[in-house]
Amino acid sequence: MAIDSGAASAGPTAGQKWCEAGCAGQPLAGTTAGLRIAADLESLDLVARFVLELGRSGRLTSSETYRLRLAADELATNIVMHGYCGAPGDICVDGGVTPERVWVRFSDDAPPFDPRGGMKAPDLEVPLARRAVGGLGVFLALTAVDRFDYELVAGRNVSVLTIHRDHHG
Repeated sequence: MAIDSGAASAGPTAGQKWCEAGCAGQPLAGTTAGLRIAADLESLDLVARFVLELGRSGRLTSSETYRLRLAADELATNIVMHGYCGAPGDICVDGGVTPERVWVRFSDDAPPFDPRGGMKAPDLEVPLARRAVGGLGVFLALTAVDRFDYELVAGRNVSVLTIHRDHHG
């Protein structure tokens, strides 16, 4: 599967601002500059480019970068579609690279929601036509990364996706 590895922009573009300090709570080790984007589908490409750049910076394998991007795409899409439900809002995205990990953090003001709450493995014995709609994307996203953390901080949803890099020099 090909991964778009085009360079992320060096600075903010239309509809995008750098996150202000404290946008997503306390700074984490290895924090890079973050983005504050509109909570709409048109802004999701910015998240993908940001994650690809983090993967490059952290020297993740193409598989690891794909898994991180899959999880970030699903989480960001769910924030837009199910968190804000079309209402105006914004999402703060930051991330970083440390010797131990590459991480991406999302922060939003949508109603509180911990994605782990309803996550369960799909029943592969049930025919596709009879399976309940929903939940598979969250399951795939949260199992694609090595670690997922969620916390409600001062009324903001804060989710962190992590890929461990203990095998990277």
